[in-house]
Amino acid sequence: MAEKILITPKSFKHYKENAYKLIKKHGYEIIENNLDRTMTEEEIIEAAKDDVVGIIVGIDPITANVLNQCKKLRAISKYGVGVDNIDLKRAAELGIPVKNAVGTNSISVAEHTIALMFASARRLTEVINGVKANRWDRSIGFELTNKKLGIIGGGQIGKEVAKRAVGLGMNVTIYDPYFKDHYFLKKYNINLNENFNDVLKESDIVTLHLPATKETKGLINAETLKLMKPTSILINTSRGELVDERALYDALVNHKIAFAAQDVYSSEPPKPGDPLVSLPNFILTPHVGAYTLEAVERMAMVSTENLLNLLAERKQ
Repeated sequence: MAEKILITPKSFKHYKENAYKLIKKHGYEIIENNLDRTMTEEEIIEAAKDDVVGIIVGIDPITANVLNQCKKLRAISKYGVGVDNIDLKRAAELGIPVKNAVGTNSISVAEHTIALMFASARRLTEVINGVKANRWDRSIGFELTNKKLGIIGGGQIGKEVAKRAVGLGMNVTIYDPYFKDHYFLKKYNINLNENFNDVLKESDIVTLHLPATKETKGLINAETLKLMKPTSILINTSRGELVDERALYDALVNHKIAFAAQDVYSSEPPKPGDPLVSLPNFILTPHVGAYTLEAVERMAMVSTENLLNLLAERKQ
């Protein structure tokens, strides 16, 4: 019986032709996620417990329980960058290597971040919905030019956001205690501030580009929101867990900050009637930051090549 590879991401199918040819060329059979949604732990276990040696995973949960029960699993490839849905500690204990598709979706997420900045600054959803409802109400916005942008997290996506923001004439500051690329700062005339609170206090717009870890979960909370300007905007295209959503709701309702826009949420999709989602000064898009034709194609091929390389190394 041929060894199998499980592919969980819903959008993988858009560029599966070349990826599937490559997988089959190496002698593997393919198991697809045909549910048109994220798989549960139980569904992954049922699909992968017997003959699956490799998984290409999106945001589906690869927990210790999944890893323990998938006895033949030898490698995991992330379709994207963030690996917080994978129990890396347990994978390491079991000798299962994990690799992500670094750089494949950076441009797409960065562009979506900039789009959310424009949408927030110009209140686009409000005025568009007004016109669709046969109203001609104008809502005053503000320009991004000369505004202070605080980028929390200076990885590849943070850098791509910074470059585009500089092009818009914004004053950009990065907060990242691990940032070492001083050539980048000099080339694009970007500031580096080692004081997180100061960045929140000084920025007109704060945008988050961090993984969800023990240190970053709830980074934006009631206390840190108090530091931000009442006119400021919060953007989050990284992980929903970075923001305390109850605190954000309170901050928006009480005008402690002016607006927030996210592409991620603590529970996706949010429950019907979620109070934060219903606010007029909050935008939520359905985790589409990396969902472009170009990014999907890159992620499909790179994640496939990564998995095949990992499996080949394990055979040696």
